[in-house]
Amino acid sequence: GKKLSFILDTGVNKTILFNLTENDSIGLLNTSKVTLRGLGKGEAVNALISKKNTFKIKNLVSNNETLYVILKDFFDLSSKMGTTIHGIIGYNLFRNLIVKINYKTKKIDFYNPRTYSYDKCKKCETFPLQFHRKKPFVNVKIQLDTVANTTTDVKMLIDSGGSDAMWLFEKSKEVIKTPKRFFNDILGEGLSGTIYGNRSRIPKIILGNFEIENPTVSFLDSISTHNARKFKQRNGSIGGGVLRKFKVWIDYPNKKITLKKNGSFTTGFNYNMSGIEVVYNGRKLIKKEVLQSYNIGYNQKLGDTNSVSFVTAYDFQFKPSYKIKTIVKNSPAAKAGLLKDDIILSINSVPAHKLTISDIVHKFQERNNKKIKLLINRNGIKMKFQFRLHKRI
Repeated sequence: GKKLSFILDTGVNKTILFNLTENDSIGLLNTSKVTLRGLGKGEAVNALISKKNTFKIKNLVSNNETLYVILKDFFDLSSKMGTTIHGIIGYNLFRNLIVKINYKTKKIDFYNPRTYSYDKCKKCETFPLQFHRKKPFVNVKIQLDTVANTTTDVKMLIDSGGSDAMWLFEKSKEVIKTPKRFFNDILGEGLSGTIYGNRSRIPKIILGNFEIENPTVSFLDSISTHNARKFKQRNGSIGGGVLRKFKVWIDYPNKKITLKKNGSFTTGFNYNMSGIEVVYNGRKLIKKEVLQSYNIGYNQKLGDTNSVSFVTAYDFQFKPSYKIKTIVKNSPAAKAGLLKDDIILSINSVPAHKLTISDIVHKFQERNNKKIKLLINRNGIKMKFQFRLHKRI
């Protein structure tokens, strides 16, 4: 009977809960201890496995579900996204359904495959899916070299839980290696720790008749992806950065995916050009003046018939607060002198509490050479910094 919030992630084959507090406590059935391992350079993590649970999303009900509960929140996704995230769910929700994801309208529809009929769509492309350990893979072509103008066939995980456009595993094919222009960056968090990679661009991704120009691509080494490479045919992942350019139908029972490009198909691929990773830092009390009432009348002492008197009160509200979680070495923010754990008070004169994490990320992705002015709190001292966004790839 507990309501929980999940990231919908086609890249996972288990339902994982990792952000339980005392307020979110749930009764776990039939538990035993296990270890889980994923992307990242760290060790496996301890978890509980709980069987015979019931999942319900509106009218979708599934019984006898298995749930994995990580006892420590290694991801800290709630602070990174600025909203409560309890876990990730993928295959268990998708497996018996056709799922339509509309990135433009931010809506997901679930259909019964026995009664659903696809509309005729000349502008759609349908691709077969291959499943490995309950995860969906698709064959696509990529162009790695602008000079040779040749394409390479790759097998990619469809990963709706990843925000990047594409990840490629270095040396999973001889030609897959980091281009000359790149920079090392933090790509995210895996079950086994922080994921690092070389962020760059390639000329093209080709999905049937859809050609996606100049996408950002992250190249991952064999250490961070050791466990993912156990499926020898896999060359990488296609993430939300590409998927959001389409209306997407994922048909698990019939093992196929259908894409129809949307209005954002031709927009470019941006990335964080500041070197700052911002996370939610709880809520702080903001003092705000409120005009309670006013009177217009005659002031006998001043002989003023138009005197105005104000009664000012103060309203105290809790607003979001943000801090710097990490700074990428040699980035514009690092060179400016910003540090980990600096609390952001304003960005370009806009109070931080008026912004969401998405707003802040957008400001750091906007355009090359854009000036960023930050007012921060460092150990109780307010400090000003400024730098310009720098496009490195």
